[in-house]
Amino acid sequence: MQFAIKAWLVATLEPFTDEAFYWLESRHPAWGYSDLPPLTAWLIRGGEAVAGHGVIGMRWPFLVLGAALPWIVVRFAREAFDPRTGWQAGLLCLMLPLAGTLGVLAVPDVPLTVAIMLAVLALLRVAAKDRLRDWLLLGGSLALAWATHYRAAMPMLVGLLLMLGAPRGRALWRRPGLWLAMAVAVMGLVPLVISNWHQHGAGLAFQLVDRNPWRFRAGALVQPLEQALACTPLLYAMLLWTGWRAWRRRGEGAPWDVIAFVSIGFLALYFLLGLFADDVRFRAHWPLPGYLPLLAALPALVAAKTGTSARRWLGGAVFVAVLGQGLGLVWLGMAATPGGATRLADLKAFPYAFVGWREAAARVEPLRHEGVLVADNFALAAELAFALDDRRPVYSLDSPLNVKHGRAPQLALWHLDEAGLQAAHAGEPMLLAVEETAQGERERSAWLGTICRRIDAPRAVTRVSLYDGRKRVALYLGTVPLSMPATVAATPVERGACPIWLAAHAADSPR
Repeated sequence: MQFAIKAWLVATLEPFTDEAFYWLESRHPAWGYSDLPPLTAWLIRGGEAVAGHGVIGMRWPFLVLGAALPWIVVRFAREAFDPRTGWQAGLLCLMLPLAGTLGVLAVPDVPLTVAIMLAVLALLRVAAKDRLRDWLLLGGSLALAWATHYRAAMPMLVGLLLMLGAPRGRALWRRPGLWLAMAVAVMGLVPLVISNWHQHGAGLAFQLVDRNPWRFRAGALVQPLEQALACTPLLYAMLLWTGWRAWRRRGEGAPWDVIAFVSIGFLALYFLLGLFADDVRFRAHWPLPGYLPLLAALPALVAAKTGTSARRWLGGAVFVAVLGQGLGLVWLGMAATPGGATRLADLKAFPYAFVGWREAAARVEPLRHEGVLVADNFALAAELAFALDDRRPVYSLDSPLNVKHGRAPQLALWHLDEAGLQAAHAGEPMLLAVEETAQGERERSAWLGTICRRIDAPRAVTRVSLYDGRKRVALYLGTVPLSMPATVAATPVERGACPIWLAAHAADSPR
């Protein structure tokens, strides 16, 4: 049932902004990109090679990987405890909202989570038996994690904690298989190193410097509340209880040492990182790998209780988790339909990133022959490119959003930024799509005031205004300037003389 719902969402839900850009990356095969290592783009390219262009072709590999995760949890729990616990842990994985919904979207967290859980399974095995195949599984899983995301550093740190803090972990230093596994894991770093070399460290700069302020934020202390909502409160409380019990039993050896160090390591390190890291982007899903081993230990601990209260608490937690996951799937289902998105807008839960792209592309398509297509930011450019799929380039103006999301270096490398536009098409007709609602009111006013410098003689053609104006895309015809200006704030006089700013301002004004 759950898989059928997820498959329907895969086939129905419009791609959201990051997905569309990952798809665009898949059209430019490389060792890596300015935001991510290459595996996500490679999976999308492989998916479309099998199933053709579209949301199904883009997402089906991620759907399959997401469906495999509970089975890995089952295997881990079977080997850590017994077959009955294995099946119970797999069912809990299906019910945990963060894990149960994994695979609907073509995002790097899907292969990253699967790779990390495979590495944890391999770690459980090598701590018990010194077998070559398990060391190779450990190294191969870590290599896949490195090829997926920079957050692959976290399982490496967690493994190091186990090897420093647990007797069985310290014994691993003396086994040759460890160094074989690390040699295999380093292979996953090769694409990352090559891509950063080609892009002068753009990926590392974005992940380590640009996106994170590295200043303490007292507001980040609410992370446990965010995690309670993401996991559902009762199940979150029981997972924390399981982590505490596992930590107290870590001295007993297998499997408690692996579960304790891996789970508490992930949860604690991500909590500490969150106190100083990016406070703009959604990151409630980051600690998911830390919860998965706890799902294996939870039914074992509950079964060991002699009374019925623990079982009742677990039953209540499962009920609330199923309800929470159901609400998440209902939200995505409503986002997949125009009528549902309208209802969400009325409830102040508007799925902005998932809607409006098809309508915008439908207005653009009959005008495509009028001039080179340009969007005012990377997200709209990627969405239009995905929807039109005509292999002609869609350029992006140098929006502040491109820098904020780490996509500016990649667009420059592809020559799809303003410099590339001016070099290839200066003086030619231009069809400009402006997403007027892409930024907050103050930021959008500053940005839109500069756009008239970036198109000569703009003439309004048509406008897409959806969901009571919450999503608006305006189309203009004009000419590519012979030279592109620097991105500086527009003066009040410039804004007042710019028809693009005036039109957006009028649409923003209350009626």
